[in-house]
Formats: sequence, structure tokens, C-alpha cells
Amino acid sequence: MKKSWRSLTSSKRGAAGSSKAAPDRRPVPGRLILGVDPGLARMGYGLIRETAGRWRMVEGGTLSTPAGMPVEKRLVMLFEGLRALVEKHRPQVLALEQLFFSKNVTTGMAVGQARGVAVLVAGLADLPVFEYRPAEVKQAVTGYGQADKGQVQKMVKLLLGLAETPKPDDTADALAVALTHAQGGGGWQGKIQDNRK
Repeated sequence: MKKSWRSLTSSKRGAAGSSKAAPDRRPVPGRLILGVDPGLARMGYGLIRETAGRWRMVEGGTLSTPAGMPVEKRLVMLFEGLRALVEKHRPQVLALEQLFFSKNVTTGMAVGQARGVAVLVAGLADLPVFEYRPAEVKQAVTGYGQADKGQVQKMVKLLLGLAETPKPDDTADALAVALTHAQGGGGWQGKIQDNRK
């Protein structure tokens, strides 16, 4: 019987601290994966599905918010946009790039807030969430953990059979995270470690 993680709002969830079996992360034919590159100004997203033995892009783009708008309103915009995508496409899993704090703490906090929105949408939709370090995404997509952004984008285009490189960068990054999760069951570069805590 298929096992899944349940959201905190689910009435079927047990008491806090109770253990549950981890969801099966192996790609299966027809499985739809949603990759998200969180950001307050732009949240990139990419949906991919396995078709005839290859992964193909179903939809990709960005959710944008205006700079002059209060933060709480911008987060609501991101929440509503991402929730609409999930309700439209019904993905089976959400993949995120692990939050990395640079010297710019303000930017890191904004990204963290947007990431929280994505995790909340997944929780309400009962989607399991998986995170991958930037180096893991680069390794999975290009075979080199120190690849630059251009190399990652080129491989995303190649692996998904796209006519052109996805733009803007946020979209390509989201698709790269989705591809990283897709190959977790044994894809073109081998198995990726499950980083879910």
C-alpha cells in the first residue's frame, strides 16, 4: 500500500513526535514532480513528467511580486500562485534547493520566507518535500558539483529535450531541482541521497 506524509492539518496525523515511514522517492512512469526555486521577488517553478522513458517539462515559469508591496502581501501572492499550480497539475512531490545563507542576511531571510510558503503549500496538499544542496543539484544535472549556472542551464535544456534554454534563471533552477529528484531512483548520474530530516 502506498505510504505518504500527511500535512500538520490532516485529521489522520498522529500525535507530535510519532514516526511515519518515509515516502517512496523512486520515480515511476507518469509521476509528476514540482521543482521550486524560492524567492520573494521571483519564485521559479518547473513541473516535469516521465514520458516514454524520458523526463519532459509540463510547465515552467516564475511567480513574481512587486517590490513596493508589503512583505505579507507578497507572500500571500506567492502562496496563492503556487497553490493554484498544485491544484491545477496535482504533482506527487515537491523538490526544493536547500536554503543557503550567504553574507547577505536580508536576502537569505526573504528567500527563507518564500521557502516557507512553498513548504506550507506542499503541506496543505499532502505533498512530500525533498531538499537538495546546490552542489548536489549541479552534480545531478551536469555530473560536476562545481558547475556554473550556464552549464546547469544547458544540461536542463538537453535533458528535457527543450528547443531553448528556460528563462529566466529562476525557472531553469527550479527545473534543475526537479531533475535532481527525478534521478533519485537511479537515473543518468546515479542515486542522490535523500536529505529529508
